[in-house]
Amino acid sequence: MVDQRHVLIIVQNLPVPLDRRVWLECQALRERGYEVSVICPQGPGDPAYEVIDGVHIYKYRPAPQAEGLPGYAVEFGYSWLQTARLSVKVWRRQPFQVMQACNPPDTYWALARLWRSRGVRFVFDHHDLNPELFLSRFGQPKTRAQRLQYRGLLWLERMTFRTADRVTSTNESYKSVAVRRGDRRPEDVTVVRSCPDTRVMRPVYSELASRKPARFVLAYLGIMGPQDGVETVLDVMDELVHKRGREDVHAWLLGFGDCYDDLRRRCTELDLDKVVTFTGRADKGMIADHLSVADVGVGPDLKTPLNDLSTMNKTMEYMAYCLPCVSFDLVETRVTGGDAVLYAESGDVSGFADQVERLLDDDGLRLRLGLAGRRRVADDLDWSAQARGYVSVFDELTGTERTPEPPSEGALEELDPRGKRYVDLSDEAELGRFIVERSALPATPVAGSSAS
Repeated sequence: MVDQRHVLIIVQNLPVPLDRRVWLECQALRERGYEVSVICPQGPGDPAYEVIDGVHIYKYRPAPQAEGLPGYAVEFGYSWLQTARLSVKVWRRQPFQVMQACNPPDTYWALARLWRSRGVRFVFDHHDLNPELFLSRFGQPKTRAQRLQYRGLLWLERMTFRTADRVTSTNESYKSVAVRRGDRRPEDVTVVRSCPDTRVMRPVYSELASRKPARFVLAYLGIMGPQDGVETVLDVMDELVHKRGREDVHAWLLGFGDCYDDLRRRCTELDLDKVVTFTGRADKGMIADHLSVADVGVGPDLKTPLNDLSTMNKTMEYMAYCLPCVSFDLVETRVTGGDAVLYAESGDVSGFADQVERLLDDDGLRLRLGLAGRRRVADDLDWSAQARGYVSVFDELTGTERTPEPPSEGALEELDPRGKRYVDLSDEAELGRFIVERSALPATPVAGSSAS
């Protein structure tokens, strides 16, 4: 254990293992023999310390919800100090050779510089474009205070890029920012997409199908923040139910965030409480059940400087569950979804509803897009290829020599970790029936599959 390479991962915006990208990174490192520790905020009911699948997770009580610039300063300062304190605790248990920080915020470069004196290398896992997030929320800065805030975000980003030994970016658009704005050499930036593990993330037969609230269900999965456009899902439901008179549709909104309470109030104002269900925080089992039973996935993120260049994980997750989806037309969403997604012009609620109705009223279209989406993520966007590139960054930094490993093959499990049966992806007739009906296990049990 003394000679085992140890990586410390820092994430502030989500608990782990709820942060799916970070958890996949942890598993990839563990599978290649690394010791892994994580520092993150506590979720509801989370312990301050736990070990899950060999990953040591240290959690601090999250700061109160930020309001305005002073609130964000307090939140970031508090989280930074708590993280610094816990990093010392991690070191005392076992020294680490590499520290990875995931943004937002772009503040942990300063902690990386403190640990540099102990020989710790720094990897910046670039999740968000904070300057673009500012522009998306507030527009071009007009006042002196806004200009100072925007310049401050650019400075923090620049310092993070400058401090990092290596950068991992979620897509090519983010890599171009690291090269252009961060002045990083292309060879120092590795694209590691937030792709699903399609051997695990695949549809299951869920008893939730017997409690389906309507003939058709729309599903939203993700954070509910100001930039995520979740209110558009409510507007689309208002359009479908109240303006077009559809009585056969319901919506599931899975997740939480700063706008959660506002969305609940807006739902009531639109008289949608009977046709919209908020699930709150969704774990892996809840996600598998709901995305296996829903009929259409929705991506309501509006075209903004941030969203246009960001990869939406929800889109790939919908596709992994053979769930046809509708999204506003964004640059990186096109890269992800290609022809397997239906698109509407950003902000066009009626056009978005039109695309949803196309899917609801056309079994053949749902089938075609469900199959195309699954095929696309399994063949082109699976996590396994991303994991190899990700781990190679740490191998280079720690001087670990590896021999190439062949892609993992073999039969897929018939049951998920909860004992629920996966849909047989190799049985074309049954898979087609499932995508159209999204119903429970047929009378004759489905055999196990060896297909992707």
